[in-house]
Amino acid sequence: METESEPYVRLATLRQLHQVVANLNTARSLADTLQTVADGVITGLGYELSCVNLVRPDGDLVVAAFAGNAAAEALITGRVGSRVSWERRLHMGEAWGDLRFIPHTEGWVLIDDDVPQWHTEGPEPRFEDEWHPRDRLYAPMYTSGGQRELLGVISVDRPRNGRRPGAWGREALQMYASQSAIAISNARLRANMQRALVRLEREQQALRASEESFRQAFEYAPSGMAIAEMGGDQHGRLLRANDALCRLLGRPAAVMRRYSFADLVHPEDVGTLLRTSAEGGRAELRLARRDGTYVWVSLRNSVVADTADGPRFLLTHVEDIEERKRHELQLAHRASHDALTGLPNSAELRARLSARLCARPDDRVRATAADAAGFEPGRDAAGFEPAYDTAYGNGHADAAPSAYEYDHAYRADGFDFDPSAPGGPYDGHVHAVAPDGEVDDGRKGLAVLFCDLDGFKSINDRFGHHTGDAVLIEVARRLSAGVRDGDTVARLGGDEFVVLADGLGAADAADLAVRLRNGIIPPIRVDGRAVRVGASFGIGWAECGMSVEEVLNSADQRMYMEKRSRAKVHRRAG
Repeated sequence: METESEPYVRLATLRQLHQVVANLNTARSLADTLQTVADGVITGLGYELSCVNLVRPDGDLVVAAFAGNAAAEALITGRVGSRVSWERRLHMGEAWGDLRFIPHTEGWVLIDDDVPQWHTEGPEPRFEDEWHPRDRLYAPMYTSGGQRELLGVISVDRPRNGRRPGAWGREALQMYASQSAIAISNARLRANMQRALVRLEREQQALRASEESFRQAFEYAPSGMAIAEMGGDQHGRLLRANDALCRLLGRPAAVMRRYSFADLVHPEDVGTLLRTSAEGGRAELRLARRDGTYVWVSLRNSVVADTADGPRFLLTHVEDIEERKRHELQLAHRASHDALTGLPNSAELRARLSARLCARPDDRVRATAADAAGFEPGRDAAGFEPAYDTAYGNGHADAAPSAYEYDHAYRADGFDFDPSAPGGPYDGHVHAVAPDGEVDDGRKGLAVLFCDLDGFKSINDRFGHHTGDAVLIEVARRLSAGVRDGDTVARLGGDEFVVLADGLGAADAADLAVRLRNGIIPPIRVDGRAVRVGASFGIGWAECGMSVEEVLNSADQRMYMEKRSRAKVHRRAG
């Protein structure tokens, strides 16, 4: 996992965490689920040892799964620790949200209690945040809903990076414990439901008993459940909804029977719902609450069938995943945005710019398009006669426009020659084009404004990084306020910013640079002190056929040209 000093979460680590969370609900039994929880700590959270302690009906906790060390697994799996000893541990040390960290300086008093434990050997820490071999970190798992009951505890040891987890690592472990609790509850629920469904196929007397068991499991399930019609004109209509689902959607059971899930699903998720198969179908989508808001849920379908009559009804398990979705969005935002200013970071800027660029068709495609346009034989590859060179301002009969120049002239609207041509790699693609030269020829393109602050280093050196950070935050705010909705303002790093503004001509881009520079110049007040920075802008143009780095380097070079020219003007004026 990442240490606290790292500003961004690596996407590979984020994907790995998402994968282990997704794996929690793929296990077929409770035992498999518990082992999956233990294994996920090793593969997704960066620890070398993990142990899952599960609360038994009598309240004590049993070691139900272990991962990372076969010898330790054989030693303590199945052993039981008393609830009193566990409660003592969960109230010691430092509280990191729901997590509980007991440093080695306090944990020595726990060596002789009855909680199963293992001891690892290692060198004494050399740094304050280095992990000690006798440090303890616990992640309690609680049931969802209003009453938080202890379901179990995940114990972890020996982070691979040798350090205590930072803020992101703690949040990831806490989120994982929350998702593990849901997965364990669901595994228990699935086991109960499977037993109930088996009993439904037995004789009448056993059927009545199993129906009662099913009713209990359905009504008192911690997550939402519904029974719906199968087949006929009323296919999909809800016949019954449990109390958890009614509370989740804010609708009474009598009202729920008027709807099907198709009536409640978000318009953008209708296709997802329709693609979800009845038997074993899964979907993550949004359902409407009574107040008009939407909640993210996970739907899982099972068909309840009769051996004689075939399918009878559809059983749908509805799990509230709003919290998980919010965490996913937060983690994704951290990976793509600058921690200081909140602007898109360098990776996000490059992704947005790359989405607008493509590799242009080669000269053979252009020549084919020129032939299709009716150019006569004997003209050059671009379809122009030498006499037409004067239209490009070069005045030389032997300097025909290149295929690149012709491509610009012919496709001034930004579209390929034949967007509807079948099989072409550029079908329907809107090409990014650039105005020619410094004169505004009326062509609109994607302007890339590279901004470098003038005088920022002296402020940073003189007043410190706190003042420098405040200046960067204010500059980011002023740049964002000076552009249109839909434009991108990104922080490339240090005191460098980049603005992407589409649909601008050469004069428009120059005016925008002037407005943004004038917006940065006014004094910035930090801790009662007024400081000033200037800005140098270089205007480049994103054009298909260029790479992202070429576009940024072009704007960067123009910025340095402007910075040098302004410095010469100041020296002459002096």
